Amino acid sequence: MANKKSASPTWIDVRAALIKFDRAGLLGLLQDMYAASKDNQAFLHSRFGLGHDQLKPYKVRISRWICPDVVRNHPISISKAKKAIADYKKAIGRHDGLAELSIFYCEEAFNFLQSFGMEDESYFVALIRMYDRALKLVSDLAPAERSTHLERLDKLRSRGRHVGWGVQDELNDLWYAADLEEHQSK
Repeated sequence: MANKKSASPTWIDVRAALIKFDRAGLLGLLQDMYAASKDNQAFLHSRFGLGHDQLKPYKVRISRWICPDVVRNHPISISKAKKAIADYKKAIGRHDGLAELSIFYCEEAFNFLQSFGMEDESYFVALIRMYDRALKLVSDLAPAERSTHLERLDKLRSRGRHVGWGVQDELNDLWYAADLEEHQSK
């Protein structure tokens, strides 16, 4: 029964309903939710560490929204690309996975810009912010885990030269402010 004070049900209402389920009922509910959407499947696979590439469904979503198929008239959606990363964070939220997805987002954004170009300031700002986020996530990783990520982030800085809008300057400023340069050469 829904909370009478609220116009729509809340987690408290759902929790109260779930308490009434037995084990078989909960498994049936999870099976139905699993079958209902690819996002639910990706969440459960990530949460339980299933499959050989738990990041793949999130990368597919990022690529779909940040580097869309313009021939098929697919739209760009920065928010939906970022939501894929947020969904991964909710599912498992491992720093190495978040760093990988953030770097992948930037790589896909550059792929799109180099293939099609655009003049959308919000796209550039989102790219710069995601690069900054990736730097912070990588800096939180153990030193042994950083090198590959730092090489990719360093390559992204040079790709910024072909974009314009001061993107390369912004990425360089973030790179040097993060003071990770000594780790890059190792």
